[in-house]
Amino acid sequence: MNKEILRLAIPNVLSNISVPLLSSIDTALMGQLSGGHIAAVGLGGMAFNLIYWNFGFLRMGSTGLTAQAYGREAKSESANILGRAMIIATLLAIMILLLQYPLRLGSEWLLNVQSEQVALVDSYFNIRIYAAPATLALMAIFGWFFGMQNAWFPLILTILINALNMGVSYLLVVEYDYGIAGAAWGTVAAQYFGLILALALLLYRYGWVRELINRKALLLREELMPFLRVSSDIFLRTLCLTLSFTFFYNRANAMPGEFVVAANVVLLQLVNWLSYGVDGFAYAAESLVGKYYGRGEPQQLSRAVKLSFIWGIGLGFVYLVAYALLGSPILSLFIDAEAAAGVLETSLYYLPVVLAFCVLATPCYIFDGIYIGLTASRAMRETMLLAFAGYLLTYYLIGRHYENWGLWGSLIAFMVLRAMLQWLWWPKIIAARSSDNARHRNSN
Repeated sequence: MNKEILRLAIPNVLSNISVPLLSSIDTALMGQLSGGHIAAVGLGGMAFNLIYWNFGFLRMGSTGLTAQAYGREAKSESANILGRAMIIATLLAIMILLLQYPLRLGSEWLLNVQSEQVALVDSYFNIRIYAAPATLALMAIFGWFFGMQNAWFPLILTILINALNMGVSYLLVVEYDYGIAGAAWGTVAAQYFGLILALALLLYRYGWVRELINRKALLLREELMPFLRVSSDIFLRTLCLTLSFTFFYNRANAMPGEFVVAANVVLLQLVNWLSYGVDGFAYAAESLVGKYYGRGEPQQLSRAVKLSFIWGIGLGFVYLVAYALLGSPILSLFIDAEAAAGVLETSLYYLPVVLAFCVLATPCYIFDGIYIGLTASRAMRETMLLAFAGYLLTYYLIGRHYENWGLWGSLIAFMVLRAMLQWLWWPKIIAARSSDNARHRNSN
């Protein structure tokens, strides 16, 4: 089981780490310009997180349902899951492009973008929005690959996409002096390159998909409802997660001190490195838990859950040690000491909150992967709604009295509450899934 987890987790960790590396490179490039550019690219990136995170069900729903179909050796079902996900991704991308103006204004309002930041954020948003079709399609394809127990294709794709993004962004920002627009164009070019490559790999390795997709069945209500049910639950769950970080940026932007927002953007890069790294084991849990549930093997499922936690929490401690020992050199990668000395000093001052995050936030990430593998989407929704309410309550009762320390403390409390609620819900999930498997065996 350890070998199976590592076979999936290692490429997932490597590919996931390259995702925040991309935003980190953008932050570092802007750090050569000014603290205002750092804040703007962070706010612009968060604006797209507001949009794309909410459609994360394209990946998560595809992974859970595909992994279960893989466990049942149902190829035709797997092909149809991909087809439905791609149709929904296309429709959502069209909607985003048509509504880009109100989406931009709404994002800037939620993030409390200040008047002096608007021009830079607008420049970034108005360009990067055209990557939406490729970005959403890639979510669906990546989720399908994970469900098929294939973590290597996402690794290859992510590394190549981010390498091209970094190269084009560096060229446009540094060599051609395009500023924040160069970083946005780099992302657009890389996303479409990635989509073309992803489709090529899909047809190369899984050519049977074209033959087994039942085009008439793709949009049949009885076939579509399981995907829509899981997707709607995950959408509401992810909306709360997105709003939690939006609220974080909103409150940070309202604080006195010109360096706090930029410092928080940098520190959130470290949080992203942590979350995406640990998510490598969460993704492995999604694939394995879904597969063993589909096969009706509860003992193997239980072992996969236990060992995923051990590996994930162990990696969280590795991040803790790395940040504690190398915090200053790592932060210096993002911030030019001469151009933004105050940002560097402020980031070092608040670094301890990231160290606490490494240990306290890790369990909820692993639980997410387990719940996705079981397609326990309703439980994910309910636990997230309760945790989000607790987050806001914690901030307004306690956190707001301690400025940035209190804001970070409230965010950490939110992560801890998520894990506690997921742990309390776990016996209900196991009982429900055991009952489902019993019904399937009896019907067969």
